[in-house]
Amino acid sequence: MAAQIAINNFRTVTQIVPLSTTEIYTAPTGYTSVFLLAQCTNIGNQTYTINFNYKRGSTETEIVKNFPIPAGDTVNLLPGKLVLETGDKISVSGSNAANLKFLVSILETSNF
Repeated sequence: MAAQIAINNFRTVTQIVPLSTTEIYTAPTGYTSVFLLAQCTNIGNQTYTINFNYKRGSTETEIVKNFPIPAGDTVNLLPGKLVLETGDKISVSGSNAANLKFLVSILETSNF
């Protein structure tokens, strides 16, 4: 019996935001990914900034750049949906490597 491919996969990705730009998600082959939620929480005692980027091929687009997040606050980085095709990437970086926590909810839908 052939293996079955899931039509829809829901995923949650969490990441402590690093100082240098780090790819945290790549849309898998055969799926279209829809980012339903992207947020960042600052658990520190001062304001820090976050960068949230989308990349297709060699073109990188900043969704937010040096976006300030006050101490003890959470921000929604994506007010709408973001669609990624196979191979598209998401990356993050921030001004503090311990106090920024990034979270995304993703729906991966099969293209088969």
